Amino acid sequence: MRRPLKQPHKNEENLFEELPDDVVVFILTKLSSTASSSSHFLNILSTCKRFKQLGLHPLVLSKAGSKVLFVHPKKWCDSSHRFLKRCVDAGSVEAFYTLGMIRFYCLQNRKSGLSLIAKAAMKMHAPALYSLAVIQFNGSGGSKHDKDLRAGAALSARASSLGHIDALREFGHCLQDGYGVKQNVTEGRRLLVQANIRELLLVLRAVVAESPSRAGFFQEVLRSLKNLAVPLINTSNHDENGYNVTVPEVHPVNWFLRQWFESGRGTLEEGLRLCAHIGCGRVEMRPHEFRRCSVCGTVNYCSRGCQSLDWKLRHKMECSPLEGWLDENNGGGDDGPLVGGGGGDENHGNDVAV
Repeated sequence: MRRPLKQPHKNEENLFEELPDDVVVFILTKLSSTASSSSHFLNILSTCKRFKQLGLHPLVLSKAGSKVLFVHPKKWCDSSHRFLKRCVDAGSVEAFYTLGMIRFYCLQNRKSGLSLIAKAAMKMHAPALYSLAVIQFNGSGGSKHDKDLRAGAALSARASSLGHIDALREFGHCLQDGYGVKQNVTEGRRLLVQANIRELLLVLRAVVAESPSRAGFFQEVLRSLKNLAVPLINTSNHDENGYNVTVPEVHPVNWFLRQWFESGRGTLEEGLRLCAHIGCGRVEMRPHEFRRCSVCGTVNYCSRGCQSLDWKLRHKMECSPLEGWLDENNGGGDDGPLVGGGGGDENHGNDVAV
C-alpha cells in the first residue's frame, strides 16, 4: 500500500521563505533579461512583498532587457521615467540606450540623451553605436555644419563589426562613396554584398523554422550562404556553428519613438518629418535634415539602413517618378534611389545597386 502523504506541521516554515536571497535574486535577474514584456516582469514582482523588494535589487535591474524596459507612449509617466532612471543607475546598458533615445528624440533633452547613448556605445552596444553614427552623419540636434562624417563612418564600422546589418550597409556605402573615410569601391561593394547575404540568410533561417518538411533543402542553401558570409567580416556573436545568424528585431525603443509622434503624444514642428521606414522612429530636428528618394521625392530617410529596408518592404512597389525628378537624378538600384536633402549631402546619396 502507498504510504499516506505527510501533512506539514503547523509550525513548519514555508520552503520558499527558506530560499537564500541570492538564489531569488539570480532567478529574478534571469527573468528581467528574458521577459517578453514589462507587464510580465512587473506581475511577478507584485506576487509577494519579497519579490517586490528583491526585484528592485541593482543586480536585477542591471540586466533588464529591452522588452522589460519598453512602455507604451500613451502610458508614459513620471513613474516610467523613474524606473528607467533606476535601471540606468544600476548600470543597465539597455536602459542607457532606451532612456537616451527617448530623451534625445522625444523629450528634447539632447545633451542628456546623447550622453546616455554614448555610455551604451562605450559598452559595445551595437544599436547605440549605429544610432550615434546616424546622429553624426546628420548633425542631429545641431546644424548641417555640425556633421562629423569621419566619426559617423568610424561608428558604423564598429557597429558592423558586431554584426549590425544596417551599420554594415552604411559603412559599405561610406567606403564606396568615400564618405567620411578613404574611398575603397571594392571593399565597399564587398560589404554591401555581405549585408545582402546576411539578410537572405536570416530569411531562410526563419523559413526553415516554419517549414520543417523543407528543412533539408534550405539547410544546404544556408550552408552555402554561411560559407560566403563568414570570411567577409569577423563577428563576436556566433551560433553553435560559429556564424552570426541572430535574427534582428526592431528594437522596442524604435517602436516607442514612432508611436510617440504618431499618437500625438509628441508634436513635430512645421517642416519636420519622421523617417519613412516604419521600424525606425527617428525624426528630423531641422528642416530637410534627412535625405529623400531621388525618384518620387516624397519620402525621407535618416540613414542608408532605413532606406534599404523600406525600399524592400514597401517603397519599391509604391515609388513613382515625379515630373523632372527621374531625368535629373537618374537613380535606381536594389537598395533604392536616394539623394541628399537640404540638410544632407549629395555625395552620400548616389546609391549603387548590389
